[in-house]
Amino acid sequence: MQRDGAREDAVRASRLPLWMECIPPGVWVILVLAAASLVVAPMLESGKRADGKVMWTFALMHRTMYAPILNEWNRTHDEDMHVELRLLGIPALERRMMSGFLSEIPTADLIEAERSIAPRAFAGPLESVGFLDLTDRIRAEGLDEAINPPSFIPWMSRGRIFGLPHDVHPMMLAYRSDIVEAAGIDVDAIETWDDFAREFARVQTDANNDGTPDRFALNFWPTQVEALEALLLQAGGGFFDAEGRSIVACPENVMVLARMGEWMAGPTRIAADAQEFTAMGNQMKLDGQVCASVMPDWLADIWKTFIPQLEGKMKLMPLPAWEPGGRRTSAWGGSMLGIAKSAPDHDALWEFAKTLYLSDEVARALWREGDIISPIRSHWSDPMYDEPDPYFSMQPKGRMLIDLADQIPPRASSPFGRFAQLRVQDALYKLLNYRNSRPDATRAEMEAKAAELLANADAQVRRQMSRNRFVGGGS
Repeated sequence: MQRDGAREDAVRASRLPLWMECIPPGVWVILVLAAASLVVAPMLESGKRADGKVMWTFALMHRTMYAPILNEWNRTHDEDMHVELRLLGIPALERRMMSGFLSEIPTADLIEAERSIAPRAFAGPLESVGFLDLTDRIRAEGLDEAINPPSFIPWMSRGRIFGLPHDVHPMMLAYRSDIVEAAGIDVDAIETWDDFAREFARVQTDANNDGTPDRFALNFWPTQVEALEALLLQAGGGFFDAEGRSIVACPENVMVLARMGEWMAGPTRIAADAQEFTAMGNQMKLDGQVCASVMPDWLADIWKTFIPQLEGKMKLMPLPAWEPGGRRTSAWGGSMLGIAKSAPDHDALWEFAKTLYLSDEVARALWREGDIISPIRSHWSDPMYDEPDPYFSMQPKGRMLIDLADQIPPRASSPFGRFAQLRVQDALYKLLNYRNSRPDATRAEMEAKAAELLANADAQVRRQMSRNRFVGGGS
C-alpha cells in the first residue's frame, strides 16, 4: 500500500499543469516548432562570422584550387573582408540558397552555383532575384567581350546577368582508338551523326550469336538526360528560347529525337547505357562494350581518375554534326559565382569575385587539376593547352577543345528547366516503345511520332509555366 501510494504521488508529481494538459498534441507540435525557429533562424544566416564574409561552393576541387587566392586575399585585406570558403553538397546548397532568397534571410555573401540549381533563383520578378544583377558592371568593364559570350547565357534571365561564368565546357566525342582503328574506320571522314552511325556500326560484334551485340558503337540512353539536352542544343534546339519561351516541340528537337530512337531500338540500334559516375558504366567502357561517348572537358578528368586503365587507348574527335556543315560541339554542365543581393559591401565582393574568377592562377589550376577550359579568352593562348595528353594518345586535347569553343550553342536558363528535361526524357522513352513495336518504321514515321510526343511534352511545359506570370508566362 505504501509502495502504491508512493507511485501515485510520483505520477501526480509528473503530470503537467491542468492548463497544459488541455492543449491538443497538434498545437504542442506547432509551439515547439515555433520555439525552435527562434533558435534556428539566426543560424540560417549562413553562419556568418562577424569579422568577415562567407562563400559557398559545391565542389571539393574548387575549394582546393581557390585556397591560395583566398589566403592571399585575406592576408592583404582587413578582417571584415576576409572570405571563408565553405563546402556544401549541391542539394544542401540549393535548399539554403532558396530558403534565404525566398524568406529574405541572409545567405552566404558569395554563392558558387551549378547550372542545375542557379535558375531556381529566376522564378520571380527581376527585382526579387536573390543574386545581385551584374550586367552593368560586366559591360562597363568590358568583361562581356573578354569572356566567351555563350558562357554568360546560362546565368541570364530576361537579358540580365546574375553570375560570373566559371567555364565553357565544350564537348567532343571520346572513342576507343584501339578498337576503332582495328576496324579500319577513318574518323576524319565522319562529318555527321549519320556518318557516325554507318561507320561505327562496324565495331559492333555478337560473339555469342544471340542476336544482340556484345559491343555497341555509342554510349547513350534516355537515362543520360544531360547528354540528351546537349545533343538537342547542338542541333539548334533545346528547351527554351532567349525570352524563356518553351521550344520543346521545335523541328530541331523532332529531328534529333527521331534519330535517337533509331540509335536505341530496332534493327539500326547502335547505343547502350554505360552511365557516367557508376561502377557498372566504367566497367562497360573498360571492357569495350561501348566504343564512343560524348565528353565535355571536365569529364576527361573523371575518366582519368576512375578508368586510368584506358590511358593511351582513347582519342577525341569533334562531335559529328546533325547536318553537313553543322555545329561540331555542344556544352554540358557549368558553374557561376554570384553575389547575394542581401550581402553588404557589393563593391568589395565584386572585386573579390573578379580576383578569384579572372585570375591566371585559377585558369591554370582549372586545366591542370580538372581539364576545364577557362572562359577568359586571353587565357586561351597559354601553351599549356597545346601539351599532348597521354590519356588521349598524346593528342593536344586543350587546343582541340578551344578550337570548338566559338561554336558553343546558347543555353537559355529557366526555373522550369528540370521539368522540361523530364518531359522530353519521357517522350524519348515513349518513342523507343514505338520503335520496338514498329521496328520497320521509316525515318519519316519516326519523325512524325517524335513530333506528336514532343507536342504533348511542350503542352505540359507551357501549362506548368502558365502558373508563373513572371517567367515565360506560358507563351
